[in-house]
Amino acid sequence: MNKTIRIGTRDSELALWQAHTVQKKLNDLGYKTEIVAVKSQGDIILDKPLYELGITGIFTKTLDIAMLNGQVDIAVHSMKDVPTALPIGIIQAAVLERANTLDILVHKGNLDFLQSNGTIATGSLRRQAQWLNKYSNHKVVDLRGNVNTRMQKLNESDWNGAVFAAAGLERINLKPDSFINLDWMIPAPAQGAMVVVAMANDNYTIEAVSQLNHIETEICTYIERQFLKTLEGGCTAPIGAIAIYNEEDDMIDFKGVLLSIDGKEKLAIETKVDVSEWKKLGFNSAQEILDNGGTQLMEKIRTVLKK
Repeated sequence: MNKTIRIGTRDSELALWQAHTVQKKLNDLGYKTEIVAVKSQGDIILDKPLYELGITGIFTKTLDIAMLNGQVDIAVHSMKDVPTALPIGIIQAAVLERANTLDILVHKGNLDFLQSNGTIATGSLRRQAQWLNKYSNHKVVDLRGNVNTRMQKLNESDWNGAVFAAAGLERINLKPDSFINLDWMIPAPAQGAMVVVAMANDNYTIEAVSQLNHIETEICTYIERQFLKTLEGGCTAPIGAIAIYNEEDDMIDFKGVLLSIDGKEKLAIETKVDVSEWKKLGFNSAQEILDNGGTQLMEKIRTVLKK
């Protein structure tokens, strides 16, 4: 069988970059492919914060439906946008080697505001909470849209800066000179990684795509997403997680954090385990946070988001 693998993608510049990257890798392996662009609700509804739309996976839902309807064979996503539970019939077929995991602050050439009052833009509760935890006198405003739109809004605004994932800006050469790395900010689970999903019953496509899998990235993102899932964050609560495999000693370093939406409460964990224990690391770390006040904090977060 030699079918053409149809790659579903959103039509933003970054999503298309990701789809073309996967297309090239599959073509290099000798597979035929075509790209099918699909518009997502998340891209269309820009005036409502994501958590108000009441669905996790708003950016992935449209492509899931296109796959289930047989319009496309695979979809390529920024893994941090993908809900921890995939729709029935769809499986994770490959995780590509991870890029930069850092969040960065894009600013306007003047960082004096870090010592005084400032206004920062982000559409992410995780970034907002961590920013307010560190800079409690700052104001955080909501920022929506794809990276190009967000960058444009920042330039036209009177904000001091906005927080972006470094990987997204680097992939489409949009990273300006005026930025600082926020190495103190714990990234979103699976930040910087791309995932390819396929239909569970499509063996031809699964076999093709599985050749793109990067095992180290797969393990680290699994740990982070397990942490997220156990805390029941979906895509809404301010949760950060990063797992890093250390080749020298065959250990995995893990950092996880859960914050209140206003950033005033913060529960963090930092641990190091032998690589053989990776399967339970995310779950155990989340459990430890839940046992130490996390359960009550998650309740508070749900109450705030319901209002």
